[in-house]
Formats: sequence, C-alpha cells, structure tokens
Amino acid sequence: MGAHPRPAYRIADIVRRHHKELEASHFLNLDQRRLLWFIVACRTPAMGGHLHYCPNCDKLHPVYHSCGMRGCPNCQALDQEKWIAARSARILPIRHFHVIFTLPSELRRLARGHPKDIYNAFFRVVGAVLEELGRTWLKSALGWTMVLHTWKRDLGDHPHLHVIVTAGGLLLDGSGFRHVEGTYLFPGEVMGILLQGKMMDALRHLFAEGAFPELDAAAFETLMDSLWRPKGWVVHAEPPFRDANHLLGYLSRYVHRIAISDSRIVEVTPDKVTFTTRDGKTKTLHPVEFLYRFVQHVLPKGFHKVRHGGLYASTRKGGRLEQARALLEQEIAPEESEKRTRKIAEKLEELAFKGHPCPDCGSIMERTRVRIPPLRAPPGEPDA
Repeated sequence: MGAHPRPAYRIADIVRRHHKELEASHFLNLDQRRLLWFIVACRTPAMGGHLHYCPNCDKLHPVYHSCGMRGCPNCQALDQEKWIAARSARILPIRHFHVIFTLPSELRRLARGHPKDIYNAFFRVVGAVLEELGRTWLKSALGWTMVLHTWKRDLGDHPHLHVIVTAGGLLLDGSGFRHVEGTYLFPGEVMGILLQGKMMDALRHLFAEGAFPELDAAAFETLMDSLWRPKGWVVHAEPPFRDANHLLGYLSRYVHRIAISDSRIVEVTPDKVTFTTRDGKTKTLHPVEFLYRFVQHVLPKGFHKVRHGGLYASTRKGGRLEQARALLEQEIAPEESEKRTRKIAEKLEELAFKGHPCPDCGSIMERTRVRIPPLRAPPGEPDA
C-alpha cells in the first residue's frame, strides 16, 4: 500500500508564487494573510514535526505537522470524517430535508465589510424562521444544523446557508413526535417572506446600533428599498433524504475547508489558473484574481460557520433531543436501533488515528520521541 498521490497542482504553490502580487494590488486583512502563510507552511519544515520510524523499511522519515487552520486545503480530512461521525451519533433516525437559504445579491458588499454582523444575523433569522413555522404549522419543535457557504463554484460571492432539518418534530407538550410525510417541509414562498421580513428587521436593528458607520441614513434607506425585491430572497427546499448521512457528507467538505480543494485545479501557468466548476465546465482566472477570490471566503477568526438549533441545540441530559430520540426509538425495531448504534461506533473506531504511512512502502510508521523544531519559512513565502 503506497502513499496517496500528490495532486498535480496545489493552491500552496500558487500562493508561494503570487502572494506578493496579490498583496501589492489588494488589501488583505490579518485573517486572510495568516491563512495564506499557513497554507504554504502546512506540512513543511516551517511547522516542525517528529521523526517517524518504519519497521518494515528500517528507515527514519520526517513527518511535519499540519497547520490545522480552518480553510487550509492541505489538511483536516480526518477532522472532516470525525465531524460526520460525531453528527451521525446525534442525528435523529428519521428523514431530513435539505433547505438552502440565500442572501440577496444587494447584501453581498455589506457582508464582505461586516461578516460577523451580517452572518450572525443570518443564522439567527433562519433559526427563527424554522422555529416559528415548526411551532405554528406543526405545533412541534424541529431540529436543524446550519452550515454557512459564501461562494459559488467559480469562487464568486454567494452567501447562503445549507440547513439539514428534521422531517418532523417533538410536540410542544412533549407527548409525542409528529412526522412530516410529504415531499416538502414548508412552502418555499412562505419561508422566503419570513426570511425577508426578519432579516430586514435585523438590519435596521444593527444600523441603529451603529454597525455600518460607512452608511448614512439616506444610503441605508436606499439599501433597504432595494431589498423589497421579493425574488431576491430565495429559499430552496429539496425532497427529504431518508439517510441524513449523505447530506452530512456533502456539508462536511466545507466545514473545515473553504471554497476549493487542490483536486479541482486542472492547469496552472504563470498567468492563469483553470479549475473545474460544475457539469464538466471549467473557469480560468489570473493567479492573482484566483487568490483574491479564494481569500474573500476567509471568515473572521473564532466565527462559527456551523450551528445547531431547535432539538439539535439541546445538550442537557434528559433534554428535548433525548425525549425525541426516546419516542422515535419506540417506533424502530430493536435490531435496527442496535445496528445503527454499532455502525456509528465502528466508524468512530475506524477514524482513530493510527499513524502515518511510510512514504516508501506505505506501512504504518511509529512516531519517535525525536522532535524536529520549526524552521523559519523559506524566502518567497508570505510574511506572518
């Protein structure tokens, strides 16, 4: 068993060659600059590491640390798999809907300048929409997990929330669990109207608190007038999936990374980067424009791009999530419940880290106690 092949083209190489051009032509904030540095330094002597011993080859090999940065395309595949397994252990054994809430294009510029304010409000509003409709339409408490994406496949701006929503909920009095048997959760138009009204209220509240100092009253009212366009508030609800793990797998690809991975890059030259978009199509950009689009999707440090609401926000022992699970377990055959529990346990055991493969023979190496101290980044890499 050999090591995984290295991708033909790497984002780290594009950063190394073009970051100076990027910084000379565009303003980058500290979070963006830090990510570029770590992408280049990830799994290199700049990060330090340990010597590992291969008992099969009887050789020592240096293994350098990964940077662990959210957004780095070089690492965190293991964290991605662990996230899926952890969410699978908490998710209820029922169908789930996939609902996508999109911010109108008129708010993209404001979101770039004030990502924490706009995206925090977006999360709160979408949660309020689902909570209100669950309470009024179903007399139930739903459960949902939200993941923020800010990009299109061509790396352009497109802020939207992917939401996994339970196809039903715990009755408000806790006496039972109500299932949604149809092919839609709530009408998309109704969700869109609520999204529009609640988000515009949230924007007015933020403006009153001085969140947008670059906007005077007239400019803010002009922005608000543009947001009355109903077609700008898009909510797309897909038919429910019986196995929510499919959705978790899709969303997990961008929980720890952003926008694009090395595998989507098909050609790099000194003046262009070509990468796949959708349906076999490609996009070609100048390397500086490619990097600029890439860093636009770096979220502020400490910002949580995954959030849970309703039943899935419950962590208290004996809380609403456990009540719902107990009710649902009564509807499932004991052998099915045991099979699901065993499958999750096996997946978690499989993901337990067992060591690095030898670059020569692929055997699992043993980590020695010999540390490799971090080195300064070599010339040509971004400054910290």
